[in-house]
Amino acid sequence: MKNLYVGNLPHSTTEPELRGLFEAHGAVEKVSIVTDRETGRARGFAFVEMTNAGEADKAVAALNGTELGGRALKINEAKPKTDAPRGGGGGGKRFGGGGGGSRDDYQGHARQPREPRW
Repeated sequence: MKNLYVGNLPHSTTEPELRGLFEAHGAVEKVSIVTDRETGRARGFAFVEMTNAGEADKAVAALNGTELGGRALKINEAKPKTDAPRGGGGGGKRFGGGGGGSRDDYQGHARQPREPRW
């Protein structure tokens, strides 16, 4: 079983169309075209799960760079989600709740004593 990433897809591509493209090279288990949550429109990439890893490798070799709907497809083995950090939300300190950085931001600098406030 091998999961393939198919990028640079025309937004009009359908699952049966993509399945047909890959089935020419071997058995296709599943086709998932990724869509935008809000609009429901295709986001221009998909995942194709092939039963046989050898057939999947042949499909990548044969189809990577070929044109579909005027766009050159980018096909490679899909990497698990945990490997790549996602953009947006939870990006470290970027959207932290007020206040600014921590004491570590001032490493190497002696703290100056403050005047009393009264």
